[in-house]
Amino acid sequence: MDLQSLLSSRIDRGAAPLAVGDVLVLVAFLTAGTLSHTTSQFLIENPLYLAQVLAPFLIGWGIAAPFVGAYSAGAAETAKSSVPLAVRSWIPAAVIGFVLRTFVFTGGVAPAFVAITLVGGMVVLGAWRVLYFKLR
Repeated sequence: MDLQSLLSSRIDRGAAPLAVGDVLVLVAFLTAGTLSHTTSQFLIENPLYLAQVLAPFLIGWGIAAPFVGAYSAGAAETAKSSVPLAVRSWIPAAVIGFVLRTFVFTGGVAPAFVAITLVGGMVVLGAWRVLYFKLR
């Protein structure tokens, strides 16, 4: 099976709202985490700083989520199927983010940061998806 066939079986147009929401939730979560260590004034004065924080994890999400099935037809049907796919996608996405943060982007990967990012990401993605299906 080639890459295009694999991705076409893993990405469904009906899951587009989930994709937009996932990215927005991850940006909000990572921004909130960044603001717990710095000020909004610092981020305004150093706009690339936040981009350096967000990029590794958004790249990781863009790589992992389609392969795990976060946007498959099943993900767009019910919260029962959608939430586990998001949680299972976040784990490899975060690992990719940690690796990129260590070797490509600035920032460390202290054990507390890893734990909070892994667990927090799973919680916010799961909560967002539950809310999506309740309001849909």
